[in-house]
Amino acid sequence: MGRGKIEIKKIENVNSRQVTFSKRRGGLMKKAKELAVLCDAQVAVIIFSGTGKLYEFASSRMEQILARYSRNHESPELATVEHAADQHEPTIEVNTLKDEIERLQLMHRRMMGKELEGLTYNELHNLEQQLTEGILSVKDRKEKVLLEQLEKSKLQEKKVMQQNEVLLEKIEELRRQTARVSSIENRVIMSKDSCMSSSSMHQQRASDKDATSDTSLRLGFSSVDLSPKPKIPKLESSKDCKSAMIVD
Repeated sequence: MGRGKIEIKKIENVNSRQVTFSKRRGGLMKKAKELAVLCDAQVAVIIFSGTGKLYEFASSRMEQILARYSRNHESPELATVEHAADQHEPTIEVNTLKDEIERLQLMHRRMMGKELEGLTYNELHNLEQQLTEGILSVKDRKEKVLLEQLEKSKLQEKKVMQQNEVLLEKIEELRRQTARVSSIENRVIMSKDSCMSSSSMHQQRASDKDATSDTSLRLGFSSVDLSPKPKIPKLESSKDCKSAMIVD
């Protein structure tokens, strides 16, 4: 069963009218987009709803399409000429670019010393001047680069020398500290040996005295020794030896 034909007149029901507007607007925008893509046409759609809300679609810039419409509306012949110029303009631009590329390629080959046939003396002289100026520019730039590298090398060398000086100072300080520690250790060892020698001498003299007293008792003599006795130096206490061992 086919769809019934709808009478084209204003829809009185507000809700139905709004629904119909939304559906028809979407379909119109879709058709306009398809027309622009399929046919390479410039399409612009402007819609104002019953409430005054704006809806629009443009295949390119809206201002450009409206300006073209204004020109076409005023002078159809001028619009036709502009359209033809727009079609031929890309071709002219492409040809111009091709010619420029060919000219530059030919100039490059001639600077490389190729395809010099057919050049006059003046053209060859100009080419030689261009090459000479180019070589001088390259040499100047080369010298500048070398000077910059030399300056950087000098700065790096100076930095390394400063670091070496700092390291040498640290090594010398470590040597002085090591020598100081060794001197202190030697003094401590000498103090220990001196204390041990004094203690051994005192013990030896005490044992001799005990032996002499024992012999006198056995022979019946008085234990008092009338012979002059050598003065025995007073032995320092262990505390004094330890204090003597400590050296600042």
